[in-house]
Amino acid sequence: MNFTGKSFLKLLDFTPEEIAYLLDLSAELKAKKKAGIPHRLCEGKSIALIFEKTSTRTRCAFEVAARDLGMGVTYLDPAGSQIGKKESIADTARVLSGMFEGIEYRGYGQEIVEELAEYANVPVWNGLTNEFHPTQILADFLTIKEKFGKLKGINFVYMGDARYNMGNSLMVGCAKMGLNFTACAPKKYFPDKELIEKCQEIAKVTGATLNFCEEPMEATKNADVIYTDVWVSMGEPELVWAERINELSPYQVNAELMKNAGSLLFVDYLGLTVAEVTDLRIKLRAENCEMKVTKNNILRRAVQEIGCNDVEQHLVGPCAYVTAPDEVTAAKLVYEFAKDHDKLSVKAGIVNGAYMTEAQMAALAKLPNKLGMVSMLLSVLQAPIRGLAVALNAVSEQK
Repeated sequence: MNFTGKSFLKLLDFTPEEIAYLLDLSAELKAKKKAGIPHRLCEGKSIALIFEKTSTRTRCAFEVAARDLGMGVTYLDPAGSQIGKKESIADTARVLSGMFEGIEYRGYGQEIVEELAEYANVPVWNGLTNEFHPTQILADFLTIKEKFGKLKGINFVYMGDARYNMGNSLMVGCAKMGLNFTACAPKKYFPDKELIEKCQEIAKVTGATLNFCEEPMEATKNADVIYTDVWVSMGEPELVWAERINELSPYQVNAELMKNAGSLLFVDYLGLTVAEVTDLRIKLRAENCEMKVTKNNILRRAVQEIGCNDVEQHLVGPCAYVTAPDEVTAAKLVYEFAKDHDKLSVKAGIVNGAYMTEAQMAALAKLPNKLGMVSMLLSVLQAPIRGLAVALNAVSEQK
């Protein structure tokens, strides 16, 4: 595909095939960087980064990416640009087009980046506006594809305020790429009705589903990915903090959610195929267990809150967590599955709020589950001597 001269303002402007191409290209360039293979495809060119809203990660991401591709970078923060002040947006676009081969904008209204693109003679890229954040979605979808091997059919849940750039862009991205999107929040925090209708039309073609739910436990059931964001966006007044905390507290991914499970296993699943991961999820769900993926930094905060700091050392690299209604079931299922799939490994666990090493989880997996224990107890009650001998023998064989 040829994107020469094309701006990147919002995902609504691109077809699923074009988005898939950009993700494949991203994966290719990422692999080359990791392998130390030069890919200075834009040698001698320069770009301007206009940041009306500052950001550490977004700035570094654009600057490093540009330099990896051989480009020079000029950073313009709010104090270093006259855009919208002494110079109109149209004039800024024309002037910068004469000096640079591309312009990135991160700031406020979507209309600003759209006007920049209208008057510029070079591509304009949206690094964030109030309404959309398309470059972030490419990064997130690349991560999901790396973890699951696919996008289509993934159950994606967004928790919290879904009215602005992240909620909007994730909904559009999911609709375009066939993911099952759920926004979980009070109704007043759902995306704009007109945008929802537009995405529903797209979803009819791609096979995606769009759901809007106010119950966190219902929304996250069978979720593959749980995503959250800050509750107060840049530029909003501080006085809204109290309101947001009051209304959105039930929608946070926190320690209470983790404590709700009888046990937690942290596993490394890198190397499993999509089919193998799906097979494992089916086996887990049949026993009321769930395997979920979330960011390691969110997991770290959660385990810190429940006092399981020892788990933190294991939260590096690819990491999923498995929840179970009791202390044994998930461990038994995961270790049984790992016998035939050596790419799956247990890192650690939490049982009844206590940290468990991998060795302890392995030992736990050898115990009977609760149903088995109840059956053994009944047997003991019905025939004390014979039952006791059978129960002891069964336990010893599990070791």
